[in-house]
Amino acid sequence: MRATSLTVGSAALAAALLLTACGGGEGDSGGQDTSACALDEVGVEIGPANAAPVAGDTGNIPVTVTNEGAECTLDGFPAVDLNAEGTSATVPADKAAKPQKLTLAKDTAATFTITYVRGEAGGDLDATTVKIALPGAPATQSFEWSYGPVALVTGGAPDATVGAFQQAGD
Repeated sequence: MRATSLTVGSAALAAALLLTACGGGEGDSGGQDTSACALDEVGVEIGPANAAPVAGDTGNIPVTVTNEGAECTLDGFPAVDLNAEGTSATVPADKAAKPQKLTLAKDTAATFTITYVRGEAGGDLDATTVKIALPGAPATQSFEWSYGPVALVTGGAPDATVGAFQQAGD
């Protein structure tokens, strides 16, 4: 699979400035409030993926978020929806994962992983896009989903989870 590097434009800048997550832990800038990271201030790279080759196999899609603006905070899980023609399904947070509050300085990154079970074409969720939102920020951004259909579980939910943010790099 190939990695897709995208820098998101200035959508929802005003809304992102209104939403802030107050600092108080390590890595805060001198006790000042640190804004929630917003999609218009980060670069998002999806992949390279460990895609599931056939129905029933599990795949892992890493997503890297690199801060390109002022120091910001990721506090909670990313919101992830898988979209097919006329259908949207929210990917739940991994119940075993514990979110951590991460403060990102300019040019630092965090990652999270979307884990999914590949489904049958035409019988499960034939996802074509994945929509991502960062915690504390209202904007979303859609990216191509090229990893095959996603299996569905009872109730029509996707057989997939989204992991917690982890600090990337050293």
